[in-house]
Amino acid sequence: MSVKKRFGLVVFGASGFTGRFVVREVARAADEERGEFAWAVAGRNRDKLQSMLQEAAQSLGKINLGDVGVIVCNINDDESLASMCREANVVLNCVGPYRFYGEPVVKACVENGANYVDICGEPKFLESMQLKYDKLAAEKGVYIVGSCGFDSIPADMGVLYTRDQFPGTLTAVESYLAIQTGAEGAGVHFGTWQSAIHGFSDQASLRTLRKKFGYKPLPVVGRKLTKRGMVFYSKDVERWAFPFPGSDASVVRRTQRFMHENLERVPLQYTAYATIGSVGYLLLAILMGIIFGLMARFSFGRKLLEKYPKLFSFGIFSHEGPTEKQMQGTSFSMTFFGEGFSQTQDMKQDKPEQKITTQVRGPDPGYVATSILMVQSGLTLLQERSALPPKGGVYTPGIAFGGTSLIKRLIKHGMHFSVLAGPK
Repeated sequence: MSVKKRFGLVVFGASGFTGRFVVREVARAADEERGEFAWAVAGRNRDKLQSMLQEAAQSLGKINLGDVGVIVCNINDDESLASMCREANVVLNCVGPYRFYGEPVVKACVENGANYVDICGEPKFLESMQLKYDKLAAEKGVYIVGSCGFDSIPADMGVLYTRDQFPGTLTAVESYLAIQTGAEGAGVHFGTWQSAIHGFSDQASLRTLRKKFGYKPLPVVGRKLTKRGMVFYSKDVERWAFPFPGSDASVVRRTQRFMHENLERVPLQYTAYATIGSVGYLLLAILMGIIFGLMARFSFGRKLLEKYPKLFSFGIFSHEGPTEKQMQGTSFSMTFFGEGFSQTQDMKQDKPEQKITTQVRGPDPGYVATSILMVQSGLTLLQERSALPPKGGVYTPGIAFGGTSLIKRLIKHGMHFSVLAGPK
């Protein structure tokens, strides 16, 4: 990474739905740092990129976007990807679903010395990239960091934050996600829906992939986490809960494995849940889950799900994505309940009796928070090289950023990390 790059950050897929929000967030960051880094947008169509920059400039007001670079780059053109990566210190990859479009970008970054960040919530893609490119990335000194959006920085960094606030050894954490919406309701773009469809239908191949790592089970310290039902009422958060279907659990477990095997830390157990406030919405979610699960098993069903996202998601997912009002009225909170041993307890003899409750909060998770998370992750890679792991590789956010100031950066830009109840 000793070669000087023309651009600090390059937003690839900048004219896409999510890319437009990432571009605005990079523009704010560049203005805040008074031009300390140059940046560019990249995509297939120059006219669309320039039009998007004009729209962003109007939205941002006084922030000048006249000196932003424009790179024409196609996911199906290896040379154009290589050219983009030769100019970029960090590529922010907004082109998904990643199972279809992600690997060529990862490959180009590794081969051409560009660090990489994405917002992927697809465990199979994330873990397959680790299996295929971790060794080469280490040799090249390149950092490939996936899941740097809502999936899964709040979970991964939230667990590390909880551990750091705990005066002893944290051994188990459960997280509960709650989404708050305004009068306009919630909306999610089609790309997330499409990723979920193919992720659900491909679970068997994910299990096959994981066997290739040859991992041994991690040791369980303290009480084994309670195995809860598919749907249950949590008295702790006073909401109905069910296992969170995203990548949070797999990402946190990858972080814990790395820290145990490489840093000799005690691995903690982790389970992620999502919550719903009312019985009515719970029943609707169950109905949608049953329909989705049955149809996603078959090719014909998947085609129908992709063709009619609004119909089968009861209006939540669409090709248009959420409106500005929907995003303004939406926020999230993720509450962590941890337990472990105090500094004076014997972990071999005693039961863990110390508990802690923490929380991560932020704005609309799908696009506003995700853009903040992605951009600050990219800037951390760009500006805090000495605080990263000593060699490159394919990492989770917790592994890559555990020793950096990422959490402080996120707090400064609208995210909230707090202790709700201290150890007791």
